[in-house]
Amino acid sequence: MKEFPMLTTIGFDADDTLWHNETFFRLTQDRFTRLLADHSDPVRLHDRLLAAERRNLGAYGFGVKGFTLSMIETAIEVSGGQVPASVIGEILAAGREMLEHPVNLLPHARATVTALAAEYRVVLITKGDLLDQERKLAQSGLGELFDGVEIVSDKTPEIYRAAFARHGTGADQGLMVGNSLKSDVLPMLAAGGWGVHVPHELTWALERADPPTGHGRFHHLPDLSLLPDLVGKLASPHNR
Repeated sequence: MKEFPMLTTIGFDADDTLWHNETFFRLTQDRFTRLLADHSDPVRLHDRLLAAERRNLGAYGFGVKGFTLSMIETAIEVSGGQVPASVIGEILAAGREMLEHPVNLLPHARATVTALAAEYRVVLITKGDLLDQERKLAQSGLGELFDGVEIVSDKTPEIYRAAFARHGTGADQGLMVGNSLKSDVLPMLAAGGWGVHVPHELTWALERADPPTGHGRFHHLPDLSLLPDLVGKLASPHNR
């Protein structure tokens, strides 16, 4: 039977924390750039696409489907409505390929989740399209390790308080680990918990934020292999 110290529950982000994700977005964006080469230079196209993604988050949410729709919208805009149907078809095909791409776990993901699941409650908290995230979790082989799974439309202090209340003993006794300072760390700190930043080599522009240097519950780790030792230190009686 598990014993739960003051730190009882570990939350994991999914995309670019446990498995690769942004890499496939970048590859698709490069393909999009080549498709629209006759209508826009790469820098202008990137700026227009990013603006469309930001504008559409409230309607489409996070994930591949919203990204695909934003690419189509951008293609129509930069071409003055003259983008060929064949290009739209290529964009749709690229989106489908992203939704079918095999899941590639990041280094230390399986070992770290397994080790922590033996001692603590572990929960997956991820943004994105419901069907796509369920597919990736199933293919990852990590699903049975989690005590709970939350697929949310956004990550806010309120979302974290509710998730850690459902699956743990409250956000103040929870820790959230992820690659995004904006989504995984800052709102968890605001909810009263610990936030651990494990960066990925690629970060979407809309997920960038400044690190909360000096915050007593913020930690930075170069990779997931160091997380069990950090959790053990934070959970020790000396830190209560």
